Amino acid sequence: MKTIEFSPKGVCSRKIQISLTEDHIIRDVTFTGGCAGNTSGISKLVVGMKAEDVIDRLKGTTCGLKQTSCPDQLARALESAL
Repeated sequence: MKTIEFSPKGVCSRKIQISLTEDHIIRDVTFTGGCAGNTSGISKLVVGMKAEDVIDRLKGTTCGLKQTSCPDQLARALESAL
């Protein structure tokens, strides 16, 4: 099991912590800051998924007029972990 910490840029959340198995299965995601309901929901949805599938689904998601979002930052964190 590998745990990474990622500092998101351009969003309300301040930290994303991710636990991944050796075969890239997400076991846990915790956001610090951000919209609690949204980040909690995202975290629950991605547990058990392969990191590559989450990247494919979430990368490029925007929030309002921002060019990124918490889901996009999660995808970037996963990319950096792989």
